[in-house]
Order: sequence, then structure tokens, then C-alpha cells
Amino acid sequence: MQMKHSSNIVIVGLGLLGGSYARGLRKAGFDFVYAIDVDQDSIDYAKEQGYICDGKTCDFEEWLKQADYVVFALYPAMLQNWVKRWGYLLRDGCICTDVSGVKNGLVQSVQRLLKPGVEFIASHPMAGKEVSGVQNSHLVDFTPANFLITPTENNTERGVKFAKELAQVLGFAHVRVIDCEEHDRMIGYVSQLTHAIAVSLMCAPAAERFAEYTGDSFRDLTRIARMNETMWAELFLWNRENLICEIDDFSARMEYLKQCLIDNDRSELERLFRQSTRARKAFDQKEREG
Repeated sequence: MQMKHSSNIVIVGLGLLGGSYARGLRKAGFDFVYAIDVDQDSIDYAKEQGYICDGKTCDFEEWLKQADYVVFALYPAMLQNWVKRWGYLLRDGCICTDVSGVKNGLVQSVQRLLKPGVEFIASHPMAGKEVSGVQNSHLVDFTPANFLITPTENNTERGVKFAKELAQVLGFAHVRVIDCEEHDRMIGYVSQLTHAIAVSLMCAPAAERFAEYTGDSFRDLTRIARMNETMWAELFLWNRENLICEIDDFSARMEYLKQCLIDNDRSELERLFRQSTRARKAFDQKEREG
């Protein structure tokens, strides 16, 4: 095991996922989990709950100098700015990772900003929630979730091994290694497009009036419409080319379905429904198989 329970682990950003990582690491027996955050209340809460051994909003330089591992639980632009300001303090041999929902351009930038002796191996826990804050981190369940690792040519076998081990320690069910470009293309479809659809549904005029009439289908489709506007605006814009392509493709499929209605084409509608049912069954089977 590469990660030792005596390792010094610093989590930068004590929000939903940062808090979830801290909670999971402490539960797995890692005693020296520290947190850096701008919000003292979040640190106090995490200490009270036993998620961290200590936390600071400032004067954390010595922690960074002694860190064996660092988890950046920050938005992409904030991550870049943080590394520009504080990354020089990390010692040779330190391994860093992140939780960001976009990778292409970000990973390479962070790797360039860090000195050669510090390795940044990017990863993405597919386990977010429609709520935020460390106070809600207990709602995050890594057990059924996917963990994506996105190495570049600058990463070592040691770095990739650490990311895999971190996923195992936290209890992720499935671990995948893909490149940054493929990650962002895939995220544009499975995550960002779905959020865009949910937002569009809830931005219909007076959408709240449907609360008295809706069933599970509408609730399921719009659950993720409760958005952290700062984070999601940044993620959408960072990955806008991929997301625009996915929106165009989705719009074309909707237009085709609309044309079936215009043409009163019942047989084609039924074919589409059979196709979607088969695709969903295959999806469920693959998910069970891992």
C-alpha cells in the first residue's frame, strides 16, 4: 500500500466533495487529514464531526511543506490561481490530485505551474450532489460511483497508482483511466447536457406551478436543476465546445421526434421507444457488471 495511515494529507477546499474526501479518509484510518478553506465555520464543523484533525484559513504554509498528498477540491479557475500562489511550497515527492469536472487545459496548466518534483495526477469523482457545503458531505455515497483518472504524459506510474489507491480507500465501485480530451467529451454528454436539460425544464414560465400535478418522472428529470450557479457556469463555459456539440445533437434528436408527431408516424415513435428501452437495459447491465 502506497498510502500510509501516518501520511500527511491536506485538502484544499472544504466543500461538499472536499468534506466527503476528509470524512472518507478519516473513516479509513488516516489520522492526519488537514483542511485549508476560506470559511472558518466549515473548518469548525469538520473538526466537530471528526472529518479532519485540524483546519486553517491562513498560516498553513508549514502544512503544505510537510504534505505527502494534497487534494484540490476547488473550482478550475480557483485551482489554477491557488497553485500559482501556494504551489511552490509543496515538497519534492508530494502527489496532488483534484475533483474538478473538467480536465482538458486545466490539468496541463496545473502541471506546468508545479515544480518538477511535485506530481499532479488529475481525477474526477462522479459523486456530486445538488447540494453544497461540508455540512452536506455525509449525503455523498462513493460506493456506487465512478472514479475517473486522467493522466497525461507528465504523470508517472507512482502517481496513477496513488489515484487508484485513493479511489479504493474512499470506496468507489468503479475506476476508469481515460485521457483529458475523452473525459471532457464524455462529461459534456453524461453530466453537463443532463444539467442543461434540467435547467431548461425548470426555466419554463412559472414552472413552479407544476408542483401540484407532477409525478416521479418530472421530479427525477429536474432533481439536478438545483444548481450551484458559480461552479456550473464555470464548468459549462470551460467545456463549452463539447457542450455545444452535445446540445446540437440532442436538439436534432428532439427535432426528429417532433417530426414523427407532425407526420403522425406511430410506427417510428414505437421504434424509437423500443430503441431507448434496449439502450437503457444495456446501460443497466453494464453498470451492474462494472
